[in-house]
Amino acid sequence: MDRLILYIGNKNYSSWSFRPWMALTGCGIDFEERLIPFDFEAGNPRIREISPTGRVPVLYHGDICVWESLAIIEYAAEIFPDAGIWPKARRDRAVARSVSMEMLSGFRALRNACPMNIRRKQARLEVSDDVCTDVERIETIWRELRAASGGPFLFGAFSAADAMFAPVVNRFDIYDLVHSEDALAYMAAVKSHPAWTKWQSAAVAEPWVVAEDEV
Repeated sequence: MDRLILYIGNKNYSSWSFRPWMALTGCGIDFEERLIPFDFEAGNPRIREISPTGRVPVLYHGDICVWESLAIIEYAAEIFPDAGIWPKARRDRAVARSVSMEMLSGFRALRNACPMNIRRKQARLEVSDDVCTDVERIETIWRELRAASGGPFLFGAFSAADAMFAPVVNRFDIYDLVHSEDALAYMAAVKSHPAWTKWQSAAVAEPWVVAEDEV
């Protein structure tokens, strides 16, 4: 089988790269990582050489190209059905895909106001009512799913749903947006996962600094 090649952007900033990287790494799937840094003011032109959208992440598997975070995760789940990317139970898989899609398409206020930045020191950020609404909805998702599964992750064991929310864990942490015991416990579980700590270590060591826009 051809090896998976995952193209990503800066680990400090690229939330969409983080999601499939975390899913694949957290589920023990072997892949080659190729990082194309956002080290140009208008982005790195090398990305357009490998991405049909001019954005990362992009996955190559032989002559197959898959773009967009959730599509990459679904493709990996298809070719590695026993890796545990999605929960085992059909009902749980349905819910996991639903909340992952909600994360993909929603929470625009939070993403715009609070970019992912692994290196940022924790400091309280005053946010709009729209951001607060996003935060409350995410906290509800986390609380209800962990209550049903028993934790420590959303569906008990780590899954793609946790990977989809991983950048939000960073946002909630560095901007000091949540204080509930349930949310903080979930965040602690995600931040202690070996895949998270590996990404974090690499992000902190990166030399690049770019504007804090969503990437």
